[in-house]
Amino acid sequence: MNYDHHPCFSAEARHRVGRIHLPVAPKCNMQCNYCNRDFECVNESRPGVSSTILAPLQAADYLDRVLERIGNIKVVGIAGPGDPFANTAETLETLGFVRERHPDMVLCLATNGLEVAEHADDLARLKVSHVTITVNAVDPKVGEKIYAWARADRRIYRGMDAARIIMEKQREGIRALKKKGMIVKVNTVVIRGINDTHVAEIAQSMSALGVDILNCIPLYHVVGTPLAHVPPLESDEMESIRREAGAYLPQMSHCSRCRADAAGLIGEDRSGEIVELLREASLPQVTRERPHVAVASMEGLLVNQHLGEAAALWIFGEREGRAQLVGRRPTPAPGGGQERWNELVARLKDCNTLLVSGIGPYPHYILERAGIKVVVMEGLAAEGVEAVLGGREVPRMLLRPAGGCGIGKECTGGGTGCG
Repeated sequence: MNYDHHPCFSAEARHRVGRIHLPVAPKCNMQCNYCNRDFECVNESRPGVSSTILAPLQAADYLDRVLERIGNIKVVGIAGPGDPFANTAETLETLGFVRERHPDMVLCLATNGLEVAEHADDLARLKVSHVTITVNAVDPKVGEKIYAWARADRRIYRGMDAARIIMEKQREGIRALKKKGMIVKVNTVVIRGINDTHVAEIAQSMSALGVDILNCIPLYHVVGTPLAHVPPLESDEMESIRREAGAYLPQMSHCSRCRADAAGLIGEDRSGEIVELLREASLPQVTRERPHVAVASMEGLLVNQHLGEAAALWIFGEREGRAQLVGRRPTPAPGGGQERWNELVARLKDCNTLLVSGIGPYPHYILERAGIKVVVMEGLAAEGVEAVLGGREVPRMLLRPAGGCGIGKECTGGGTGCG
């Protein structure tokens, strides 16, 4: 197997081929006991962190700007900071934009494998050639010490059940990818006292499935996680593990534990330059055609309504640097499904941003696809509006994580924004 065109699969390619990760996937469908995702992190260099999250169109535009500055980028990947298939619409649309604009670009992604099988056809259609799946155990008794929970088939699994469903879905996914002719790399996070004597068994099992290469990664210390107290293995211990696993699969040993927004050559530090380009890409584009900001609010003063509950949106513009109320527009009636959100896009055609206290994933996707930036926040509407129209980031103390409507125990919706 020839890996010479992908730096994460070839030690030789890492010195001449650059890659870029587009951070469009914040949500995850499982929780590992060593992982803590962070969407506003500029200080740590590890998987699961990014300085911001981009919408698909923003990511495509950001890629174009990076390519103007870094000429050796030949590989575009999606590696979180969550899982690509907990954010399927965003992942596939982003890859579609990249394939359309850059037909010769190598496309790849990194996933936990929980939902990859059902999207193997989509990946093949987009000509994704390389997929990395993190497999930390092939024995549920080992896996239950690593995984806190997993969400699959609209159910939450915990403990041994979570480990079993993860392993079943990973095997299914690898078979589907190999059937499509993709190169599959497995990452294994090696954890002292938990799976460090289990890696050879993982390698043997993955080899039987047709996996092409194995990357054994020592546990990275992440504060606040259940496994934060476990000391990482030393380099000589890792070498011994790789030698044993190497009897079954070729080994990758040059991994740098890249961030979800990494760009350039592996090990190359262009963080300052990249963070600035990411920041610029994430800001709403205030134009003559879109000079306004819509706000979900009960009284027009605070951002305090979920989009699905808002009967009307308050529309603000700017005058002498201050937020100015322009009007109030009714939202389409609930129950229209996709047409409801398409109609809302039409009603907000002069708005560059929507400020809400909550929103379902589907309307979020529809609005941002139409070029309307969604900011989930709580607090004074004027603070958010003035930041957006002034070309600044909304203060972080006002921001809230985007909720996953339809998955909470009290929600009876289908994850589409309450109608």
